[in-house]
Amino acid sequence: MEKDNKKKVGFTIIKKSDSTDGHGGFGVGVLSLDNISPVIIDAEEKSAVVDIGAMHARSDVERGIKFLPNRDEVPNGKLYWLVWVTIEQNEEGPFYTGVTACEMTVDRDIRRGYKSLPEHVNNMDKSLKRHIIVEHMDVSSKQVLAEFLQEHNIDMWNRSGEQLKNDLQL
Repeated sequence: MEKDNKKKVGFTIIKKSDSTDGHGGFGVGVLSLDNISPVIIDAEEKSAVVDIGAMHARSDVERGIKFLPNRDEVPNGKLYWLVWVTIEQNEEGPFYTGVTACEMTVDRDIRRGYKSLPEHVNNMDKSLKRHIIVEHMDVSSKQVLAEFLQEHNIDMWNRSGEQLKNDLQL
């Protein structure tokens, strides 16, 4: 039996500086991830950190963990939030435009965790499309996120839309 030697076309990520304008070839209409960052919130420790490894499910929290699609299989999991934060620029400067949160639990003792990969991917897409989806977060984690975004850059926070501020209850 012969193997199919054709290369599979994977997800293509290009930088803004890589021009595909006008030629109509490979890469046209590709999604740019230059303006999105994953923020990991530790609900128990009340801390937040940008972890670029989460772009490929390789954050410090995710390493060494087998994720299961059923929350009940990880009853003692520690709660984390993966928050996709998208930044845009207008004439006044950069601002937070898309913020979407995804639940994730991790039990280091059994090296298992819960997360919904489709939810993580869909929320990343929704963040890029300027959605704010944080209403399902616990109040304490919302506060951590709000403080993190403000401390990162208060001017960006001030230029951001009222929906983000209202949804984070500030």
